[in-house]
Amino acid sequence: MNKPPFGVLLVNLGTPEAPTPKAVRAYLKEFLSDKRVVDAPRLIWWFALNGVILRIRPPRVAKAYASVWTDEGSPLMCFSKAQQRGLKEALKAQYGTDIPVALAMTYGKPSMEDAGKELRQAGAERLVILPLYPQNSSSTTAAVHDRYAKALAPCPHVPASRWITDYHVHPAYITALANSVREYWAEHGQGDKLMMSFHGIPERYENKGDPYPSQCRATAQALATELKLNDDQWLCTFQSRFGREEWVKPYTDHTLEDWGKAGVGRVDIISPAFAVDCLETLEELNIENRETFLEAGGQDYHYISCLNDRPDHIQMMVQLVQENACGWDV
Repeated sequence: MNKPPFGVLLVNLGTPEAPTPKAVRAYLKEFLSDKRVVDAPRLIWWFALNGVILRIRPPRVAKAYASVWTDEGSPLMCFSKAQQRGLKEALKAQYGTDIPVALAMTYGKPSMEDAGKELRQAGAERLVILPLYPQNSSSTTAAVHDRYAKALAPCPHVPASRWITDYHVHPAYITALANSVREYWAEHGQGDKLMMSFHGIPERYENKGDPYPSQCRATAQALATELKLNDDQWLCTFQSRFGREEWVKPYTDHTLEDWGKAGVGRVDIISPAFAVDCLETLEELNIENRETFLEAGGQDYHYISCLNDRPDHIQMMVQLVQENACGWDV
C-alpha cells in the first residue's frame, strides 16, 4: 500500500446520539466529568453532577436538542461530517493524492480511538491535528490534547503529530467570516448592531491564564476591522453560562435585553467561536436569545450562520493544513 504523506485529524466537541433524556444524560456525564470543563473539587462535583445535574438537566436539554435535530441527526455531527468530506476532496485537489481525513469527537462518537484506527488503516504515520476551535481554551483545545493522549496510551507506535492550537486571527478565517456577513447583508440588509457572541468561560479561568477570552476579543476586533465597522456598530459578548459563579463579560443575553429596552431596532448576531452550527447557535442564539431581544422591545433579530462547510471555510482548513504539514507534503 502506498502510504500518504500525512493524515488529518479533525476534532470537535461531541453530541448526544439522539435528542432523548437517556442519550443526553450519557453525553453530559462524559462531558461534565472532564476536569478541563469543570475544575471543581472532584468529590464535591461528583455528588453535584450525579445527584442533581444529571437528574434535572437531561429532559430540558433533550427538548432543546429536539428543536434543532434534523433527519440526518445532530447539526453538529452533520456539519462536521460535511467538513470532513469537503476537506478530503479539497486536499486531494491540492496535492493530487488522497490525504486521509478522520473525524473524532472529544466526547461521544466517533471516538478518538475510532479515528485513530481509520488513519492507521489508511497508512498515515504523521498527523496534522485540527481541533475545530478557532480560539484556544483549556476547556476545549486542551481537552482534545488530553483525549488524544489517552487514546494513544495503549498504542505501540505513536505517530508524529503537529497541532493547530488556534486560528483566531488567521487571515483566511477572518476573510471567510467577513464574507459570510457581507453575503448575509447583501441579501437581508444590515442591522443597527452586529453582536459577535462567543461561548463563555468562568472569569477565574481567564485570571489563571486561559487565552480564550483575549483571543475572542481579537477575533471580534479583526472581523470588525475587516467589515469597516465603527466602534458603536459592534460588540463582543459571551454566552452559555452555567452555574452561579461570574463568567467572562459582557453577557450576550443581558446585552440583548438592554439593547431591546434601549430601542435598538435590529440586531445581527454571529458566533465566531463555533466552526459549525450546533445547539448553542441554533437553539440558544437563534431561538432563546431572539425571544429575549424581542420581548425587551427590539424589533428585528437576524442570526448569521456559522461557516460550516462553506467553500472559503474549507479552503481555510486546507491552508492551515498546508502551513502545518510543511516538509511532510513531498
